[in-house]
Amino acid sequence: MYKIFLLTLLLPAVALAQPQQDTLNGKEDMPQVTIVGYKDRLLAKVPGSVSVLKFKDIQTLQPISGNDIVRRVPGINITDEEGAGLRINIGIRGLDPDRSRSVLMLEDGIPVALNPYGEPEMYFTPVIDKVRSIEVLKGSGQVLFGPQTIGGVVNFITANPPDSATTEVRLRGGENGFFSGYASYGNTVGNTGFIVSFLRKQANNMGPTWFHINDLSAKLKIRLNDKSSIGFKLGLYDELSNSTYIGITTPMWLKAGADDFVRIAPHDRLPVRRYNISATHNYRFTNNIQLQTTAFAYSITRNWQRQDFSYSRTAANQTGVVWGDTTISNGAIFMLNSNGHRNRQFEVMGVEPRLTIKGKLGNGEHQLKLGARALYEKANEQFVIGAKADATAGNIRDNEIRSGLALSAFVQEEWQLNKKLRLNAGVRAEQFDYSRRILRGRFTVNSVSNVVRDTNVLASRNIVALIPGAGFSYEASEQFTFFGGVHKGYAPPRTKDAITPTGVTLDLDAENSWNYELGTRFAIGNIISGELTAFMMDFQNQIIPTSVSSGNANATGLANGGATRHKGVELGVQWDISKTLGMKKMGRFTQQQSDIRE
Repeated sequence: MYKIFLLTLLLPAVALAQPQQDTLNGKEDMPQVTIVGYKDRLLAKVPGSVSVLKFKDIQTLQPISGNDIVRRVPGINITDEEGAGLRINIGIRGLDPDRSRSVLMLEDGIPVALNPYGEPEMYFTPVIDKVRSIEVLKGSGQVLFGPQTIGGVVNFITANPPDSATTEVRLRGGENGFFSGYASYGNTVGNTGFIVSFLRKQANNMGPTWFHINDLSAKLKIRLNDKSSIGFKLGLYDELSNSTYIGITTPMWLKAGADDFVRIAPHDRLPVRRYNISATHNYRFTNNIQLQTTAFAYSITRNWQRQDFSYSRTAANQTGVVWGDTTISNGAIFMLNSNGHRNRQFEVMGVEPRLTIKGKLGNGEHQLKLGARALYEKANEQFVIGAKADATAGNIRDNEIRSGLALSAFVQEEWQLNKKLRLNAGVRAEQFDYSRRILRGRFTVNSVSNVVRDTNVLASRNIVALIPGAGFSYEASEQFTFFGGVHKGYAPPRTKDAITPTGVTLDLDAENSWNYELGTRFAIGNIISGELTAFMMDFQNQIIPTSVSSGNANATGLANGGATRHKGVELGVQWDISKTLGMKKMGRFTQQQSDIRE
């Protein structure tokens, strides 16, 4: 694989004295949304399965991609796409990992999918080189977030403004042009803190893949007065890679190595550009009442140029380039002298106020969380036919606009009945209005006329859902915490699949399930800690992927799969070898096992 060298500069005042504190281990001065937010080592107050990957864990592992660190979480299945983690594919508890569409993906508490409701695919993934910690929640607490509450919530946390002048520089390099360089500077002057960071990451030959990424981001924190603070975040992500959908055939794979890393479609290009801005305001009415309001907006442009190909030796318009074994049926790939441009532009904006009220309840305490969110999303998509294998432009065949307005509200009550027992119960309401306008023209393709008919249609749909959940945690001792819960899993139907390209509104239902879990978090001294969870996901309707990206070359999207059931046991154990051997610093060895059945 790669030989890697690593250089990290930590320069206090002139540079960094100590990396940004983890979400659970340091004070959270920056106004932002976290999904866990507890500081005790066993997360005793969390009524469900949860994992927190801290900055020191990421530093120890030094992952090339986010896949390398996230797969340490029990119950998570990661599918590598190109080895660089450019597009993370996460499946939780047996769910299909394709584009992470069954998982709610967040960065600093804000959605990052193309369109969170209509197209929750992860064509953009926060780069692990700038991530400070990762929170993964799979229990009933998901009702506070949404709209995806089936598999779980994954929240990537980035660096916050430091208390004093701080510079950080991290450099990594390796064979075949691999390089990762991260630099940041931050400070707090009076009531204002800031941090600016830049990341450059690239590789010339990571297997068959080349890519380069530029990521510029900034955070600003302003303490307005004793009761109020506001935080701003700006970001620009720019990526270009030769990502492709063409893979090797079975005979090529069985040939064991000859064509494993060949660039079958050397002209394929996938540029991804993302702009984001957000503001989060905290206002403390009293010590027990706090309002947090977050407004956010982002845009993603994803224009994918892909060369056409066929498995048939009689296909028209061939370039003469053939890969694989032509003597075996479907054993060869015949490259065509044309391409298709799948151009998509996405816009998302939303605002979400959250009110937290704390108080006494008999001899215990309670905490009420309630809020609402309005989110607007829009997608523009064009399919452009290129006349050559390397054409950078062509004729627009398809042009469509998909838009949606989502309104949601949620409430959750937590009761700490005594020092050991904590209960919670909540409900989330979702309403999603969406539409799809399809415009298509007549074209002559490979000397065949009128392959695509004229189309100008508009179809729309409205869905409403109620998503309840409840859970408990019982701190039996300092070494053992038991937890359990039940909640409704819900995901709205993707706009693109619920309405066909000719404007017919399909009966594609929302994805619904009842999710149950029971488990324990445990610790043996300061050396071993872990979590053991049994779970069941009982689907009334599971959406089954039939897309090209999921391996079905003849399908076009998703379909109702009907009733299914996922059940299993997951175990994650962490052993601190350094403390076992009496050493001050050393990496950790982690072993995990997950048994999932469908």
